[in-house]
Amino acid sequence: MTHLVHTPTELPPDRPMAPEDTGPAISPLRPGDDPGKIAVASQWTLIWRKFLSNRVAVFAGIVVLAFYLIAMLAEFLAPTSPSLARPQFTYAPPQSIGFFVPDPDGGRSWQPHVKGYTMSVDPASLRRTFTIDDTAIIPIGFFVEGPAYRMWGLLDANMRLMGPLDASQPMNLLGTDALGRDLLSRLIYGTRISMSIGLIGVLSSLVIGVVLGALSGYFGGWTDLVIQRIIEVISAMPTIPLWLGLAAAVPVAWSPVTVYFMVTLIVSLLAWTGLAREVRGRFLALRHEDFVTAAILDGSSRARVIFRHILPSLTSHILAVVTLAIPTMIVAETALSFLGVGLKAPVVSWGVLLQDAQNIRAVSTAPWLLIWPSGAVVLAVLAFNFLGDGMRDAADPYET
Repeated sequence: MTHLVHTPTELPPDRPMAPEDTGPAISPLRPGDDPGKIAVASQWTLIWRKFLSNRVAVFAGIVVLAFYLIAMLAEFLAPTSPSLARPQFTYAPPQSIGFFVPDPDGGRSWQPHVKGYTMSVDPASLRRTFTIDDTAIIPIGFFVEGPAYRMWGLLDANMRLMGPLDASQPMNLLGTDALGRDLLSRLIYGTRISMSIGLIGVLSSLVIGVVLGALSGYFGGWTDLVIQRIIEVISAMPTIPLWLGLAAAVPVAWSPVTVYFMVTLIVSLLAWTGLAREVRGRFLALRHEDFVTAAILDGSSRARVIFRHILPSLTSHILAVVTLAIPTMIVAETALSFLGVGLKAPVVSWGVLLQDAQNIRAVSTAPWLLIWPSGAVVLAVLAFNFLGDGMRDAADPYET
């Protein structure tokens, strides 16, 4: 707990006391409050107030919360099912939303809509090409019925936030892929996998890194020797060949969910070494401080000294490491899936979407297949980085 004690301002002996000098030197008290009152604020309250003063970090936090809100409500927010294929709309370009349509009287009336497609076939290659038809109006609405889904695996529903009034008509705001699947729906569903794998992986690596780093730095001796040698062995392993070997060892019969947790486990087991070394270094510097000696003389157990007295002093560092490690996990999953050694279809993640866009035709005729998943990864990573910087500054007691 942090105590703000309010004392009168000291004045030079040769200057009389002005009316404004009679109040407390630091006074968040309201008019009418007792000037001798002690204002108490917890450490987390002070951190939160300082964090709110950083507008960039607050905006980044809002973006991160928006990503996780999208992940939670993916079924409701997606216009259609991510696996619904429409081969008649292969590599269809993105449609834009309009809000007014011409009426018979020559005016314009309110009607949210998208414009349809015109298809042409190349007689030489028999390749179909889609262009936007300005004369084809497809009405859309909010809270419309669409393909049925099971919300969070518990509730059966078919209500969608937005979609065409006629479910047989296309609405592809970000375009379609090689099978005619709506990219926006797949991107929304991919947010759930890519953002959650970062949380699960970071929590796993955080527990392992903090515990082993604390034990290594506090006890030293053979405990420190063994843990550091383990860290060096893991750090010396080449990551890409290791991922390839582990991917080859995954049984083909495993379900996509099992593969998902396996990828999470692999990423987390390789990401805790840096945090463990940093925590060890801080423990080596703090274990002989006066407050640690006082706690030991007071009869505190070793576990209490480690987790109650030393670890809280690393709050700012751990917060920064956690928020900066989540985007690292996201990029790792994206890279693994892009290389074909991570998640695979029918699982939908940002990395899987990028893997689907590797062919030449996608790059030349459907650049949206690369732009939107890549943009989601970049935006999430930047938001976490700015959020981590803001949380570090707010929790650092030496920052002014």
